[in-house]
Amino acid sequence: MNGIQNNKQYLTISALAMLMALTRSDHFGSAITLPDASLAVFYLAGIFTGGVASFAVLLAEAALLDYVAITHWQVSDYCISPAYIFLIPTYAVMFYTGRWSAKYITFSRHDLIRQFAYLLVAGSVAFFISNGSFYLLSGKFPELSAVEYMERIAKYYSAYISSTLMYSLAILFFTRLVHLLYTEKYKIA
Repeated sequence: MNGIQNNKQYLTISALAMLMALTRSDHFGSAITLPDASLAVFYLAGIFTGGVASFAVLLAEAALLDYVAITHWQVSDYCISPAYIFLIPTYAVMFYTGRWSAKYITFSRHDLIRQFAYLLVAGSVAFFISNGSFYLLSGKFPELSAVEYMERIAKYYSAYISSTLMYSLAILFFTRLVHLLYTEKYKIA
């Protein structure tokens, strides 16, 4: 059974890594790109794999994808600054919230409400870590007032959180559906 569990974890982390690779090029998406799924990937990795090795692999992948995008695909390096290091705690919030909330994966109505609430809180905390550190440490906003910062939060927060919720909840619902169909077909409890 341990071999099956290991294969399941490898497949899960591979699928999540692929999702991040396919979406990392654009924060909010466009007419031809999907919004970035990185936050959802870390949250889901916490739920489905839970291992610190998964976190390290995904963190390395994110950095590698950014490096390749900037050096080979002419993607702007605007977001690379001293604040970039704060992506580690940003992603850690998502991963460990997923890991902690994995116990609520039964998909009862109460568990779904909990998952949504934890995801919303974790995504908000992640937003304030990454966004706040960028505005404070990037050196690109030396004269930014509190009012201007609040305007920027209002501009970016909903897109930031909505893509995370969209990916996470869609994948959670899909995995529950697959589980229900599988257990019904094979009468497994």
